[in-house]
Amino acid sequence: MMGWPEPWRDAVKEESAMIGKILLTLAVIAVAYLMVRRDSESKLDTAKSAPVKIAASGQKKSPVPTLHDDLRTASYLFLFFMVVVGAALYYYRWQDDHQLITVRLFSADQAVPASYEVYKYQLAERSFTTVDGRVITVAGSDRMEVIGLHD
Repeated sequence: MMGWPEPWRDAVKEESAMIGKILLTLAVIAVAYLMVRRDSESKLDTAKSAPVKIAASGQKKSPVPTLHDDLRTASYLFLFFMVVVGAALYYYRWQDDHQLITVRLFSADQAVPASYEVYKYQLAERSFTTVDGRVITVAGSDRMEVIGLHD
């Protein structure tokens, strides 16, 4: 028996590919930024030796941010970006799963089809759970029509 392709699997593949492209772009931007920053620091060091400032607490502070500071900032920005993207993807998946669709069952012995309201995530291949909690299993002789399912 040949199975039908499931549209949510295609959507997951597309989202994964897009996230990978975004992460690759961000990584290239971060590396380029760090390289430009390192080059500008090396030019400053060769041109003149910057005096070391002493803070009120007695610790020495460098006037120019170091590569360590840049990496820390980049890692915090990356972490923030990943949390925001993860939350957005979770929200959009939840919103899509909780979309109400109408399922109509056509039976050979009934003239009028039975109509049910179903959340999208509760729709399976041959069964579904309605909004009010009833579990419906579709017989092999019945025809199921799904209304409101968008790609």
